[in-house]
Amino acid sequence: MNWTSIFAKGDRELGGGSPVPEAANHDAALVPVEGGAAPGPFAGQEPEAAWRDGAASADDIASRLAAHHAMPRFGFDDVAGCPPHFVDLSRRFLREAYAYPHRREDGSMAIALADPGRTGAIRAIRLALGQPAAAGVLSFEEVDLLFERALQQADPDAAVAFATPDAVADQEGSADDLKDLARGAPIVRLIDRILERAVELGATDIHLETERDHLAVRYRVDGFLRRDQKVPATMAPAIISRIKILSGLDIAERRLPQDGRANLRVGSVEADLRVAVMPTIHGETAVLRILIKDARLLEFGRIGMTASDQSAFEALLAEPHGIVIVTGPTGSGKTTTLATAISLLNDPSRKIVTVEDPIEYQLAGVHQTQIKPQIGLTFATALRSFLRHDPDVIMVGEMRDRETVGIGIQAALTGHLVLTTLHTNSAVDAVVRLMDMGVERYLIGASLRGILGQRLVRRLCERCRRPDASMAAAARDLVAQRQLRCEPADTFYAPGGCDICSQTGYRGRIGIFEVMRADADLHEQIREVRDAGLILEAARRGGMRTMLEDGLDKCASGLTSFEEVLRATG
Repeated sequence: MNWTSIFAKGDRELGGGSPVPEAANHDAALVPVEGGAAPGPFAGQEPEAAWRDGAASADDIASRLAAHHAMPRFGFDDVAGCPPHFVDLSRRFLREAYAYPHRREDGSMAIALADPGRTGAIRAIRLALGQPAAAGVLSFEEVDLLFERALQQADPDAAVAFATPDAVADQEGSADDLKDLARGAPIVRLIDRILERAVELGATDIHLETERDHLAVRYRVDGFLRRDQKVPATMAPAIISRIKILSGLDIAERRLPQDGRANLRVGSVEADLRVAVMPTIHGETAVLRILIKDARLLEFGRIGMTASDQSAFEALLAEPHGIVIVTGPTGSGKTTTLATAISLLNDPSRKIVTVEDPIEYQLAGVHQTQIKPQIGLTFATALRSFLRHDPDVIMVGEMRDRETVGIGIQAALTGHLVLTTLHTNSAVDAVVRLMDMGVERYLIGASLRGILGQRLVRRLCERCRRPDASMAAAARDLVAQRQLRCEPADTFYAPGGCDICSQTGYRGRIGIFEVMRADADLHEQIREVRDAGLILEAARRGGMRTMLEDGLDKCASGLTSFEEVLRATG
């Protein structure tokens, strides 16, 4: 590998300068011993892969790596209190290598490593530093946090320093003028930086909002919008035009809403963008939904599904035919749940076909089709064609209309297992939604096997969460009032706030679930009664635990807060 990429020549966000000449005889302070080292501690699996797959916690992996390589285990607070050293180094390279160089209070250099086994990258960093540097181990999660914190503490104007109002002064010209500006280096770099920042923060959406005197950039992180930076208003038309070019929209049309999509690479990841542009009083605004193409699938247990809910859902997937629905609002993880379900069913004895919009997970051995409405390839037409391909399992990304629902139910009644999603607030509401779409009740009762309802709630930051007796008392009152089937806990936790979680008290998200299995009692209620309350009572008699009950159990475990559960479940 050519390690010259580590030098950030021309990288304006890191500053200029030349690398310091190499210092001699400090390999042992930085590079782990090779040759006679024992095999890695993860049975052939890369430490980063073990962390991402959930094989072990980040802290456990760090401790085992430190012991294996005979290196000290750095304290996060100690490293976080030292200024990072990125001069003459590519920040992207460092982040991909999970190496965080910093300068200690005594002026000496040190490097925090998540994986000391990456000796090639470590040697390249040493060469660029050109001076001795003590090395120690931090967890992958801690190194991620350090880079995110360094990014947040950077100059807020750094991302737009290379694009000035003078560079895009004439914004009200013709479409050709705007196209030239949008393709210019300043605007291209700015959009690239905005996309990279979104991926670094783990954002699901980017909001570019034109105001009277500026264009605001906001990111949706963990379900909440976070203001990031302001761009001069004179740059707004060129920025929106660049987004239109990327997503194949009409750059000259500024009066009507437009929807488009793009596929591009952001850093080291491939992403689909769903783009929506809308005219407003001060100019156009755009929202970009980011869908990361990730081959890694989550296990049900890792996303928060309890053993009982997992067992109940896997029992639904074991049915030979019928329809299984995953329901929840946009952004609640339905696609990930369905992809994980498909991976469990995927074996050579089954023919599995899917129709999706877009394809987020590419699954080996599964025949996947992406809809293209512009040429007439819709969910309904693809599903109708699938029935002639002798499938055993059919996954429909979303049932949006009566035609698609009708074909899906007919497939379920003719010996196929159909997995799909609906946008409803709860599992019971999915039954009401099917009725509202015009499906006969007897067809629902005959084809439905079960419904999984899910939400995502923010996970409490483990570093700053604090006990809250008042929330525990409120939860016990709620359990008694609604006769919920969960054990009230003596201690609930509330969000605190620290530098790690950007003073929000939360970091990451976890799922809460309810699994409604369609037994004989529930089928009778569906056929005879339209009242959602009676259907819910039948489901609870069949053993269903609601999302509220599941959420309260997660509160008792310290995973989330009482307010978060109430916000998600209503």
